[in-house]
Amino acid sequence: MVFLYLKSQVRMAAEQKRSRWAWKENAAAEQGADKEPCDLVGKQLGEPGRFAYAALCGVSLAYLFPEKEQSSFRKKLVEGLVKWLELSETVLPAMTAFASGLGGEGTETFAEILLKDPVLKNKPVIITQDLLSFSLKDGYYDARTRVLISHISWLLRIPLEELEVLEESLLESLKAQKEEESETAEASRKKKERKKKLKRYLLIGLATVGGGTVIGLTGGLAAPLVAAGAATIIGSAGAAALGSAAGSAAGIAVMASLFGAAGAGLTGYKMKKRVGAIEEFEFLPLTEGKQLHITIAITGWLCTGKYGSFTAPWSSMLQSSEQYCLAWESKYLMELGNALDSLLNGLVNIMAQEALKYTILSGIVTALTWPASLLTVANVIDNPWGVCLHRSAEVGKHLAHILLSRQQGMRPVTLVGFSLGARVIYFCLQEMAQEKDSEGIVEDVVLLGAPVEGEAKYWKACAKVVSGRIINGYCRGDWLLSFVYRTSSAKLNVAGLQPVNLDDRRMVNVDLSSICTGLP
Repeated sequence: MVFLYLKSQVRMAAEQKRSRWAWKENAAAEQGADKEPCDLVGKQLGEPGRFAYAALCGVSLAYLFPEKEQSSFRKKLVEGLVKWLELSETVLPAMTAFASGLGGEGTETFAEILLKDPVLKNKPVIITQDLLSFSLKDGYYDARTRVLISHISWLLRIPLEELEVLEESLLESLKAQKEEESETAEASRKKKERKKKLKRYLLIGLATVGGGTVIGLTGGLAAPLVAAGAATIIGSAGAAALGSAAGSAAGIAVMASLFGAAGAGLTGYKMKKRVGAIEEFEFLPLTEGKQLHITIAITGWLCTGKYGSFTAPWSSMLQSSEQYCLAWESKYLMELGNALDSLLNGLVNIMAQEALKYTILSGIVTALTWPASLLTVANVIDNPWGVCLHRSAEVGKHLAHILLSRQQGMRPVTLVGFSLGARVIYFCLQEMAQEKDSEGIVEDVVLLGAPVEGEAKYWKACAKVVSGRIINGYCRGDWLLSFVYRTSSAKLNVAGLQPVNLDDRRMVNVDLSSICTGLP
């Protein structure tokens, strides 16, 4: 199965993870060695540079988000950027035109003009820093904006790691600000927190609470994230943009809105009572760090032994220093996993395996070609599989409403899942697409062996709510996925078995057939 890919890549991923963090530490050290204040440079660029900067963002927005539904987002962003860069309002018509799809052929020219501005001093990463500050000034980190920053960084040949270093450095600076509080200020803060303790814990327990709204009132763990702390990283100008006077209520509310309810975020959410058919739904932390963007991993099945926990498959996952996994319906997932294990290791004889290999390699996968010995034990897996198919769809819909309520705060979310975990994500995206204000929450999606529809028409809605990429990892030889779909989909038009041919820059199909044989 596709999940074998995760198992086989653990050691390699661990090495990559160590190398990646070593790179980050070196980059952070280089930033710390620079004693000069790192003020925002957007307004310091020459007029040609500022025009090219705004124009590059405009044409990039048109490329990334060309849909009619995104027009208001594009317009609002370019208008805000023109003000941020203190450009004349007379350039607004041109910038709006760029954001509407005109001038795309000038992308390289705009980039060259910007890079030649003497203010950059051969350090284009300053533009990434400036865009990050612009994006956070209202305490809301839109997933579409982060995709834009990543794209602009790529156009300027800036590694994505630079953006992550800037994000992490900002948070580290804000944490340091908390540690430097005086004893008097600390005592005063604790006294206020005690008065709000009962209210805060009650709010955390509510399943429908809006994380961003509540945090703006309570502060919680994010309260120390005031604008003054940001000055050491992004300069006094950036600190002023991120909030008003140091320690003010406005500054706290702006920065605090980036995080979840009372600072607890997703770990503060635990379903207190049964919701529809769902019996279990809880977020478990995979890492101890905090980040301006988060990753949620969703396991597809459990089984007795090494993979008996929701966290086990994700020990070497990269991408984000703040990661969670979703614990859901463990009773049913364990039944399914044990059924899979029995099917693979005990109930199918060697001859049936060989016959099955032959049919797969011959490209004949229909109900008529499955070996009789395999069909006789089909009930071992069919019942738990059917139950989990239904429950995964319900869990996905519930996850959608958790994300829409901003339990995670005003931050981009990346979703990763395999098997039924990928199905949870699929139905999450489908549900989000039916709601208002669903854009700008999900940044990227990674699906491995997804047991869902593979026709492009079913994915158009999903693309609407994903800002970055939808990565569909499929394996043509995944005979087990073919087998469980033998009756429900005669043509086997399943995303986990084939590419999803959606004409959208977001959809990226990755053929894992050479890595995953689909055999135990």
